[in-house]
Amino acid sequence: MSKRRVQIVILCEDRQQEVFARSFLKKRGFRGLFTANICPAGSQSGEQYVRTQYPVEVKAYREKRNELSIGLVVLIDADTGTLEARLNQLASVLEEDEQKKPKNRKPNEAIAIFVPKRNIETWIHYLQGETVNEEDAYAKFEKNEAACKTAVEDLADRCYSQSLPEDAPRSLQAACGELQRLLPLLQP
Repeated sequence: MSKRRVQIVILCEDRQQEVFARSFLKKRGFRGLFTANICPAGSQSGEQYVRTQYPVEVKAYREKRNELSIGLVVLIDADTGTLEARLNQLASVLEEDEQKKPKNRKPNEAIAIFVPKRNIETWIHYLQGETVNEEDAYAKFEKNEAACKTAVEDLADRCYSQSLPEDAPRSLQAACGELQRLLPLLQP
């Protein structure tokens, strides 16, 4: 796989999501500039922040994509809702924004949306070998966000080889599919 340098913008709720995304993408061969747009602590809910920043980041991506090799990675927890509901919510935010068409992601746009259900810790605990469900809240890794790196790198390999176990959380399986939106950025 090529080691082409790309610019990746990571829009996320917190530092744990940013570490997860950065580790995953680096393992898949992404090199270059990573820019994180993380919800400022104590300002609002992380989910609300990502929703309000999403149209801003999509607009910036669309303005730059013809001049740069750029991708946008969005992480937003499903919380107690569904993966589909969160994706529809983001699509609605773009429709409400007064951007020119297309108002939704086009198939050829390098905009990947990862929606952990219940939250990112569900995925991490699963990747570390625990039995999980997507309804319970799992312990955070505060001040130790990098503890997930080895498990996330293993996930990147499993997504690439399409060998994610069948018992993986459904939202995690969907995230592997979202990786396909970014892979063209690695082509020469």
